[in-house]
Amino acid sequence: MSEQPNTPAGETVDPRMAREARRVIGATFLGTTIEWYDFFLYAACAALVFGPQFFPSDDPAASQLGAFVTFAFGFVARPLGGILAGHFGDRIGRKRMLVLSLYVMGGATVLIGLVPNFEAIGIAAPVLLVILRLAQGLGVGAEWGGAVTMAIEYAPAKRRALYGAAPMIGLPAGLMLANLMIIALLALTGPNFTTWGWRIGFVISIVLVIVGLWTRRRLGESPLFETAVKNAPARVPFVEVFARFTPQLLLTIVIAGVPSILSYIVLTWALSYGTTQVGYAQSPLLWIGIVCCILQIAMIPLLARVADRRGLVPMGVLGGLLMAATVIVFFLLFNTGEIWLAALGTILAHASTSFAWAVVPPILTRTFPSRLRYSGVSMAYQFGAIVGGGIAPLIATSLLAATGSTTPVVIYVVAAALLMAVCTLLWGRFKAPAE
Repeated sequence: MSEQPNTPAGETVDPRMAREARRVIGATFLGTTIEWYDFFLYAACAALVFGPQFFPSDDPAASQLGAFVTFAFGFVARPLGGILAGHFGDRIGRKRMLVLSLYVMGGATVLIGLVPNFEAIGIAAPVLLVILRLAQGLGVGAEWGGAVTMAIEYAPAKRRALYGAAPMIGLPAGLMLANLMIIALLALTGPNFTTWGWRIGFVISIVLVIVGLWTRRRLGESPLFETAVKNAPARVPFVEVFARFTPQLLLTIVIAGVPSILSYIVLTWALSYGTTQVGYAQSPLLWIGIVCCILQIAMIPLLARVADRRGLVPMGVLGGLLMAATVIVFFLLFNTGEIWLAALGTILAHASTSFAWAVVPPILTRTFPSRLRYSGVSMAYQFGAIVGGGIAPLIATSLLAATGSTTPVVIYVVAAALLMAVCTLLWGRFKAPAE
């Protein structure tokens, strides 16, 4: 039986609820866009700047590995952020945690832009960078599960994937903003970008955070939380998720984690690989990433609408199969050294992840009942982020360094994508407790 506060067929929609739902969609999209801008700005700078600035070495590969390790630390902190925010979000409300997440993420991002480099303060520089990256991880870990939960708890019964697409497209929107910022700073600061120009993008994020806080403070609380959760919250939600929904949690970790592997390989790791190994310039690769983001912003809502009509499982399985196929095409084209072929391969690979991202939010929210939903959704997505995108650039860098070939990287991504397709089929056998 559905626990969602949806309007039955034929019943008049409350104009106030419809208005509030539109505000929630806008606020969750804007908030997740800001948080992902901060997160991806760090990713781009880890690929382009942080190696020599914070981990100087005679071996460029070792320096780059150090930068990607700090990138991965953000993913390690994300489940803790999700668990903490989920605990309080399932007990005292979704809205408060979403506001708090912006404070944490925004503060950490601004401070990253102010940390002196290794030459100025020695080992304290990478230590401070790691601490602030962990804070970024806490902030984005608290954000995504709450935004998706809030959006879908306002959704009509047959539009849950579509409503879930609003916070989901905040990811490519944030990446697009981050890439545009890097391109602008490269043009404006020139050779100074690697010394101080990159810092501007971090410090200026305070403006975006203020706008996001203004929109979120105007929201009401989730109606489902007010009517069904507030009076009977779980005592320790994340413990109950582990105890009662272990198989479902494991399946959703894979379903939510695998698409980010391909995303981070083609749009983050490829920045470093493409510029240092293949010979591409930085700006064209960043522009390719922007085109991919625009395409994904358009594709995810359209595919979500199809999934609402045709089913989540078929769309998820198709996404896994497409990702397995397009990663092969990506490396065949990217390794030619021709920028237009690299663009085509990147667009095809990144577009294939849209089929998976369209169904991740509704799959996760259907897996866990309302009293545990913020916690369950956050845990699945954030643990998936660790085994997925968080370590993907590190694994790809290590495989390339060990073998001198991208073939092992291809095998790694293909195996993960096929595993996601299998897990989506298995998930379909479980009766979703939220339905």
